[in-house]
Amino acid sequence: MGYIIAIIVLCIGFDFINGFHDAANSIATVVSTKVLTPIQAVLWAAAFNFIAYFIAKYLIGFGVAETVQNTVTADAVSSSAGMMIIIAGLIAAICWNLFTWWKGIPSSSSHTLIGGLMGAAIAAKGWGAVHWSTVGMIAMFIVVAPLIGFIAGNIIMILTEWIFRHSKPHKMDKWFRRLQLLSSSFLSLGHGLNNSTKEIGVISCALVAFTEMGGVSLPEWLEPSAELSAMGISVPEWVAFACFTAIAIGTMSGGWRIIKTMGNKITKVTPVEGFCAQTAGALTIAISQYLKVPVSTTHVISGSIMGAGAVKRLSAVRWGVTIDMVTAWIFTIPISGLIGALMYVIVSLF
Repeated sequence: MGYIIAIIVLCIGFDFINGFHDAANSIATVVSTKVLTPIQAVLWAAAFNFIAYFIAKYLIGFGVAETVQNTVTADAVSSSAGMMIIIAGLIAAICWNLFTWWKGIPSSSSHTLIGGLMGAAIAAKGWGAVHWSTVGMIAMFIVVAPLIGFIAGNIIMILTEWIFRHSKPHKMDKWFRRLQLLSSSFLSLGHGLNNSTKEIGVISCALVAFTEMGGVSLPEWLEPSAELSAMGISVPEWVAFACFTAIAIGTMSGGWRIIKTMGNKITKVTPVEGFCAQTAGALTIAISQYLKVPVSTTHVISGSIMGAGAVKRLSAVRWGVTIDMVTAWIFTIPISGLIGALMYVIVSLF
């Protein structure tokens, strides 16, 4: 039972860290264009991170959680090492997230978690412990998600400029400063939906493994909700609620280091570009949510900002900063995997 409690605490902690690590994704442009102050922006984003719970429960379900559950094979998780695999993977993900936040690198919390779990599983049970088809699909979206964001940002920016081609610049600026509030709210909803559900999937996997491995019943406070079980996840309702709450509180805590990179260093963002980038990002996340793929909101909004900025001219995008970010994206899963393997070796000693 101690392992289960540790996993729930680590998952909720990871959601909190995910919140302040990824706060920049949905608010960087509204802060850099001075539509909202930083404090107003994080409160705005946190509110929609929290509202995402009710969207998931009553409208679209927890599809991404199902995919995360399938990252590591059921045999590996149900084995005697299963709980330690999950704990080691979570610790690895938290360590890499904290490091990249400290350095101001907008890396992927989603891929950090996947990499950590993979590394721990391989260290415990070998290469066969990973569902490579699931991991391959997730890895493919490291390229596909920001590419969709880039194309969508580019197209939406071109259409917007054509539609408002006869409008006066100061009027456009005024209208799109207001519209950015709408686009950032949709992006924050997507962030909450795609990110909070990953940890719910991990906890669901752990609870199922615990009952199968130990052959014992869970205490009443850990009994899965029948309503959520029908959606493919075996967790109590309070666990799902706590994960969404944690990411909202984490978002309120800021993430200022990464906001600077996302809002200013990629390209100078205007209210029109901010609206187009956020709208493109929200659409891309909606597509991934429909496909049940855990994507990086960092990757998505970065691609969208680049796509919107490139409409002015390609040189408007600071490609040197972009190359550094892409390098971090590529190495996130391998490095998290190595940390996960190391953490499994350490955890298994206790």
